[in-house]
Amino acid sequence: MMNHVTLVGRLTKDPELRYTNDGRAFLNIIVAVNRHFRSKKSEGNDTDFILCTIWNKTAENTSKYCEKGSLVGIIGHLRTRSYENQEGRKVYVTEVLVNSIRFLSRKQQEEQEEVPLLEFP
Repeated sequence: MMNHVTLVGRLTKDPELRYTNDGRAFLNIIVAVNRHFRSKKSEGNDTDFILCTIWNKTAENTSKYCEKGSLVGIIGHLRTRSYENQEGRKVYVTEVLVNSIRFLSRKQQEEQEEVPLLEFP
């Protein structure tokens, strides 16, 4: 069996680094990824907004070097989980658990200069 995800897309907002009770850094980001096809109902490009979770030093570096609009390459795997919300309803979550991320560019600097490629495992 195989569970492997590769994405290239842009961050939809500035990353907000958080920590668990035991001090582990984590980051939830949404990556906007354009589809290679258009829906007949849609006028413009169709885009998927994919929830990605990043842990530890990789999360800290992503928070430090990325911002809204940054282009990133992500390698990871899909994870599904569920929990019960405050109303007692079961909520299902599908996300990409990030194994590595590559910072491809910052949106502000794209037109001005080349940005060095950084990769953190």
